[in-house]
Amino acid sequence: MRPYMVKRVLQLIPTLIGASLIIFFIFALAPGDYVDSDIMLTPERAAELKALYGLDKPLWERYFIWLGNALKGDFGYSLQYQQPVAAVLKEYVFNSFLIAGVSLVFTWIIAVFIGVFSATRQYSWYDSLITLAVFGAMSFPSFFIGLLLIKWFAVDLGWLPIGGLLDTGSQTTGYARMWEMLRHMILPTTVLTMLSVGSLTRHFRANMIDVIKQDFIRTARAKGLKERTVIYKHALRNALLPAITLLGLELPGLFSGAIITERIFTWPGVGYIHMEAISNRDYTVLMGFTMFLAVLTVIGNLLADWMYAVADPRIRLK
Repeated sequence: MRPYMVKRVLQLIPTLIGASLIIFFIFALAPGDYVDSDIMLTPERAAELKALYGLDKPLWERYFIWLGNALKGDFGYSLQYQQPVAAVLKEYVFNSFLIAGVSLVFTWIIAVFIGVFSATRQYSWYDSLITLAVFGAMSFPSFFIGLLLIKWFAVDLGWLPIGGLLDTGSQTTGYARMWEMLRHMILPTTVLTMLSVGSLTRHFRANMIDVIKQDFIRTARAKGLKERTVIYKHALRNALLPAITLLGLELPGLFSGAIITERIFTWPGVGYIHMEAISNRDYTVLMGFTMFLAVLTVIGNLLADWMYAVADPRIRLK
């Protein structure tokens, strides 16, 4: 197990270098930059700024400078925010982790229980109702669901805040501040959970249907074990194995999917500043955020490999 994990970690190095190469040249070859977006600058001042920030150098030279700095934790300087990109991401990434992490936990809990319950009652009215609800939630775009929830729960009923991280002008501290943040998290977390739970529920349902038809489940029932023990101890553990491979893509997927959600609810996360960076052509922020997603993806896949071996003792990774 240990030699395999060491080998997988070493394989991450060329993967991340390749990702950095693609990410840099995609944004570097995009037309214009932050300096070009400012129409008030004279050509002389624009050329001076480009020389100051190294935007007038050849692409390959700029890439190696950016890569060398990135290895040191320096992803460049944001012209829009007038501070290092690492500082910008550090300021907003925790807010995104809040809604993405909570959404991930709720998505898996809901998907496991609903998927198992639906599989054990295949073709029943409950299964049909769940299938309809799941496909309905997957069919609506995030901005539509977000705006609909804002209208119902924030505007019409007034139960929840419209958006933001805290109330306007809030000076709360301690538990009061935590409760205030929790109330603001409810709507964006709900939207992310609704968008993610559908496909995962169908995945668990299909896996459970395949597992409960296998011979070892019949043997467990023939031994006189309780149905709850058969389903949740024997069948569920085997049904979870294929889904573990999806876990590596769930967290970065939630971050990328939260871009529109954070914009709708004005949630101050990396998705929100990502949209601002696109509007202002602040490519250093875009490269830093995209590289952050690439790192999350490879780390997620590494954790999925490790969890797969832990969940199934029959696997011996070499």
